[in-house]
Amino acid sequence: MPFDGMLLHRELADLKELEGAKIGKIQSLSEEEVLLYLHKNGTGSRKLALNVHSNTCRVYVAQKNKDVLPNPTGFVMLLRKRIGQGIIESIEQMGYDRILRFHIRACNELSDYVEYDLYAELMGKYANLVLVDSATQTILDCLKRIPVYENSKRLLHPGALYGLPEKPKRLLPEEANESNLDLDVPLVKQIEGFSPVLSREFLYRMKNGQSYGEILNELMSSDSLWRADKEFHVLPLLHLGQTLTEVPLMSGLETQFESDEVRLRISQQCGDVFKAVDRELKKLRKKLPRLEEQLESSKEYDRMRQIGDVLFANVHLPKSDHVRLESFDDGSMLEIDLDPRYSIKDNARLYYKKYRKLKRGQQILEEQVEECRDQLEYFETLQEQLAYCSAQDVLEIRQELADQKIVRLHQTAMRRKKKGAPNIVQIRMGDAMIYAGKNNIQNNYITWQLARRGDLWFHVKDYHGSHVVLQSEHPTEAQIRFASMLAAWFSKGRQSSSVPVDYTTMSQLKKVPGKGPGFVTMKSFKTIYIDPDPAIIEPALKTGTVQEADGNPVHDTESDRS
Repeated sequence: MPFDGMLLHRELADLKELEGAKIGKIQSLSEEEVLLYLHKNGTGSRKLALNVHSNTCRVYVAQKNKDVLPNPTGFVMLLRKRIGQGIIESIEQMGYDRILRFHIRACNELSDYVEYDLYAELMGKYANLVLVDSATQTILDCLKRIPVYENSKRLLHPGALYGLPEKPKRLLPEEANESNLDLDVPLVKQIEGFSPVLSREFLYRMKNGQSYGEILNELMSSDSLWRADKEFHVLPLLHLGQTLTEVPLMSGLETQFESDEVRLRISQQCGDVFKAVDRELKKLRKKLPRLEEQLESSKEYDRMRQIGDVLFANVHLPKSDHVRLESFDDGSMLEIDLDPRYSIKDNARLYYKKYRKLKRGQQILEEQVEECRDQLEYFETLQEQLAYCSAQDVLEIRQELADQKIVRLHQTAMRRKKKGAPNIVQIRMGDAMIYAGKNNIQNNYITWQLARRGDLWFHVKDYHGSHVVLQSEHPTEAQIRFASMLAAWFSKGRQSSSVPVDYTTMSQLKKVPGKGPGFVTMKSFKTIYIDPDPAIIEPALKTGTVQEADGNPVHDTESDRS
């Protein structure tokens, strides 16, 4: 991956500012991410994220608030015990390798000072966090324990002695120059700390006339991260021939894998919610055809009555296993199977019994089919909501499912549950406030608690989606268009064009009796066709505001419906 020893070496200059900081809270962002809250006089509080996931491993100072695991991992609990309230005395890189050592001094249970080394090994699939006793170099624990049968050359397990991984002999970056490099061989095999992408960039520039020293000086003095699709480095990657984006180093490292990490954290924190929704959908999709088949069969109850009437009129017939008689209703011939053990009269009673059972069952089956369809629509709505919600939104959906006894809440999660308003979207546009919900709890809150009778209410047509409320004394056309776009954005129509969105005043809304949360009907409404534009929506979601002039999407027409 592009995160190599040279990038880490450049980042180390910024991380050095954390030396002397006191470690406060230690939390789990995910099973493979640890967040350290650091406090230092003169610089304030910082949040240091240590990510050792195989595909996204890196170290960075976090700028944004993070959702943390409600139940920290065992390794984080050990860090809290050993280095909580400790002081980071030094941060150093092991040569030009992708390994950082945080030397920490902390107090033990007897208030004696003890020194520890926390190694952040950022080596792709071998990435790990290892806490070591500085005096004995004994491993206290690892985030990922590697027993001897998995790696015979290097044991990472509590009680073992810590040793750095073996590495081949290569030139140091400051020792290399045109005279001791072979430009026909990848530099990753010749210079320590180089990744394949950095090797290709150096070779490309050197073959185009730039000297090795000039390129190295540019790399060492860079304060930015240059992105090109999935590749990134502190040096502009000109050999890729792609459009490059320049961002500050730390914020760039934080956001580089943001979408992938959000999905991973949601999966680890709320995986039971996704599994529960998928399980219920699978069960309902199997159940509905069976119920519909039984309902169709139950509609033959009238034929059972006809057969019973005909048999009672012909009780003189002898016992048999089959008769053919004329119907009293339409004169058609009825092929009737009989039980030869019983008389014609007793067979008639059996058919009347089937008639009464099927007639009662039809009403019950109709109710069950309707209920199954409602449940199927409800869980399909949840599945679509889970596609674009945050970890906090998923926790609200988990609470919704827990109230219905579909999932079970852990006691720790129940204790830590925060009460208050749901995590709704709030955007100011001129004199208007626009609210959007991303799950049923938020939708209900916006529609039935937050909205006023004269407010405008929006919902995408023919899709499950968000409830959006526009609060304004005099709604402008731009505000209506932006609210419509927001409703389309939080729906399955996000990637479509000319998405139909229905809107009306709150006075025209009514709850659907017996339906699940989020279901409403409208007496009259208008429809607007809108193109969801990420260039408008995404900045508004980040800042919570949108300029009046920005709310002018294209391709929209309106029609009245009632």
